[in-house]
Amino acid sequence: MAVSNHRKIRIVCVEDDRDMIDLIRLIVTRRGYELVGWATGGLEGIDVIRREKPDVVLLDLMMPDIDGWEVYQQMKADPELRNIPVIVVTARAQDIDRLLGLYIARVDDYLTKPFGPSELIDSIERVVSRSAVNLSDPEQHQ
Repeated sequence: MAVSNHRKIRIVCVEDDRDMIDLIRLIVTRRGYELVGWATGGLEGIDVIRREKPDVVLLDLMMPDIDGWEVYQQMKADPELRNIPVIVVTARAQDIDRLLGLYIARVDDYLTKPFGPSELIDSIERVVSRSAVNLSDPEQHQ
């Protein structure tokens, strides 16, 4: 599924592993997307997300200060951030974690590490496309 590239997809990555941030940067920039910000902790991540207001957030769950679920809750509580799609990117691969993320917390997608470049790109394109459709539907704005 191709996403229209009238403008670059802007991504923020909140991840405590700098090597993973570098890998994500490499994958997304090769696709023509832009990593506009990154943070190695949840508190810094919230600041970066507020400043950049990206098209999508890649969010790790296990971080040293506040975890990814707290970042996600803060985003959903903020009217300016609540419609930004979130893809959880985590080593937590158990089925229960994925179910909690997708069906209870209602994140936009859930990728487990390790993942391949095509899995990441497919996920980004899927949630950005879905977000564009939802933003055009007035009933989605609650």
